[in-house]
Parts: sequence; C-alpha cells; structure tokens
Amino acid sequence: MDIKNQGIILYGAHWCPDCRQSKQFFGENQIPYKWVNIEMDKAGEKFVVEKNNGKRIIPTIVFPDGSILVEPSNAELAAKLNLKTKAEKSHYPLIIIGGGPAGLTAALYTAREGIDTLVIERAALGGQAAATQWLDNVPGYADGIAGFEYCDQLRKQTERFGVEILQAQNVINVFSKDNYHHVQTADGSEYTAKALLIASGSHYKRLNVRGESEFIGAGIHFCATCDGPFYKGEKIVVVGGGNSATEESVFLLNFVEHVTMLVRGDKLNASKILVDKIAHVENKGKIDVRYHWEVESFSGSGGKLSSVMIKNNQTGEQEVINPAGVFIFIGLSPNISFLKNSGVLTNEWGFIITGHDLLHGENHALVFEGKEPAPFETNIPGIFVAGDVRSGSTKQVASATGEGATAALLIREFLKTV
Repeated sequence: MDIKNQGIILYGAHWCPDCRQSKQFFGENQIPYKWVNIEMDKAGEKFVVEKNNGKRIIPTIVFPDGSILVEPSNAELAAKLNLKTKAEKSHYPLIIIGGGPAGLTAALYTAREGIDTLVIERAALGGQAAATQWLDNVPGYADGIAGFEYCDQLRKQTERFGVEILQAQNVINVFSKDNYHHVQTADGSEYTAKALLIASGSHYKRLNVRGESEFIGAGIHFCATCDGPFYKGEKIVVVGGGNSATEESVFLLNFVEHVTMLVRGDKLNASKILVDKIAHVENKGKIDVRYHWEVESFSGSGGKLSSVMIKNNQTGEQEVINPAGVFIFIGLSPNISFLKNSGVLTNEWGFIITGHDLLHGENHALVFEGKEPAPFETNIPGIFVAGDVRSGSTKQVASATGEGATAALLIREFLKTV
C-alpha cells in the first residue's frame, strides 16, 4: 500500500492526548493525513459514534483500505503502515542509531564496503532534513531540492546496497559489555554490534514556560511542514530569530495570512539571504518582526490554545495576543536520552564529545590505552558519532553527509582491528 498517495483520516479533538500522539507519529514519519475535529464537525462525530457502537472514542483512524484503528499505539500504527520495526538478526558488525543524512550516508558507505549494517530510526527517514521545505545549499542541486525528496532519494540509494532499516523504533538504552555494544529498543528487542554510529540528530528546544506542554499539538508546534497546512488563512506566531525561524516563517506564508515573529534579541541571527527574504515579505505586510519580545505563558480552553502572554525584555511591558497557532524555533537539543547508561561523554549542552576534543577538560578521561581516539570516535572505543548530535558539528545537511561518510571510513578501519 502506497500511503504517500492515499488518504488517511484521523478523527479526534484538540484536547485528546492520544490524538496528539497519533498526529505526532504521522508527522514524524512524514505520513499525510486528514484531520477531522469532531468537536467542530458533527458528521465526523456521528461517524465516530457509529463505528464505535455508540461510544465517542478517539482517536478513530480510517485507512485507505477501509480498515479502522481505535486508540492505536505507535506500534499498532507502524504495523498497519508496514513499517519495519524488527531486525532480521540479533548481531551486526555495525548498528547506526539515526536515519538522517549522516546515518544514511554512513550506511551507504559501509554497505558498499560489504559491512552488514543495521539502521534504527525512531521517526521519518531523513530526520529534520525531511521536514525542511526546501534545501538550497546541498551541493549538486542547482535549483535546490525539497527536503523530503532529497531524503527519499538517499533512502533509495542506501537500500539499493542492501542496508537493513528499522523505522518507528525507539532505542531506549545503549551499553557496552564483553567487547560488544548492546542496543535495546522499546519493543523489548536487543541487538549487539562490534561498532556503533550515533547519528540520532537533534530536536527543537522548548520554551519551558507555563502552558507550553499542555498545548503542544493543540496550537503549539515545532514543524512548519507537518502542521502549517492546518492554519490556512490564519494569523500565527513564530518564536525565534535564527535560520530555522526565518526560513520557516517565509515557508508558512504558503498557508497562513500573516506571521508575527517574536525575537528576544535586537536583530535576526540568520543568513543574509534569509534576512533579505524576511525584509521583502515584511514590506508587503505579510510578516511583522517584534524585537525584544518573549513568551511568558500560554493559555487556552477545551484543550486548544487561545492566547499567549508576551513580555518586552527591555521595557517590561506585557501584552496578550491571540494567534491561531504558535511555531517555536529557538535552537536545538541533542537526542541522547538512550545514552544514560552508555558511559559516552557529552558537553554541558548534551552534545557528544569526540576525537581530539576528548583530550581537553578534567572530566574527559580516556580509556584508549595510550592512543588518541579517532575523529568522530567517542571515549568508548568503537562508538562513533556523526551529524547534529556531535559537539562541534555545524548542523547543516551537507556537513552531516560528509561526517557520515568520514565516520563510515573510520569504522571500516576500526572493524579491521576487532
């Protein structure tokens, strides 16, 4: 079943946490669907009640083949969508955690070297790059390329060389024992490898203000590509002033009527081309940039965001605004929750320290018995890192692919020694 070209309908309500979980699953895996809010759609509510024997149970999800899942787990959704979540073997020479540009490029290189490789990805292949509307700075694409298309081509190229890929599978623990690296997943499976590559990427930071957690997925979002279409003709807010915030603000104008950008500093910290784009649409009245303004809290009712308290960090002035939705792009945090038992060293922000950087700092004790770790290798021999999750990475698609290729070649040499 080609779900990319057929419709999935998700019946739910904004206040429903299970509905938000299903929406997030579809968004993370780049699966298109139609959202029906039964609080606003009486026909939709009637359909849900009829299909659930008189009960109003949500989410109720209808698939193109006519089948229905009610309150499904992520595992049930993955099975229904034929996403592979269990590996064929229990041991591999190399396991790659993360299926973004760094992880997929590394897998492409190692597979071509004849190294049996398993890639485990918790969401959509391509990571944040897949959710990026347009990539203009990837070498080889003179006119640019859509993020999803680029990542889909990378996936196909990787699979052509026989790489085994698990999707919608969370890695929950990594540890090393008896010369093997162990990887445990949320479904209870455990895999071992001689070498690991951590390419788990990063995610957008939260504001950590009152009301934020309550309205995520119900008015607060972190993915313009995933959730922008739900705000056609509306006025929305974007929080942030960096490259992501400026780029996504311009992209959101494909759907929304107006964007208000809240920037805590006195200028946009973005590339000149993006700043120029903002100035261009600002002159047309499509975007307002408000400098020195920060979010104080979010409020709403019925599980849906309705107002935002903002504050000027220079004057102390407060104001309540009422956007249809808020998109937050204020920087990145590494995806490393599964490393708590690994012994892998990170910096103060949680990004993984590798290579020569391990020689500096009082806490960076090495276990390499007299030799320096290789570039992109952690303090645990045989565990390598590439892409956004690595301390010192530049958080760019082109550099992530380069790091993936380099890490793959280093892993090839490491495997010759074990």
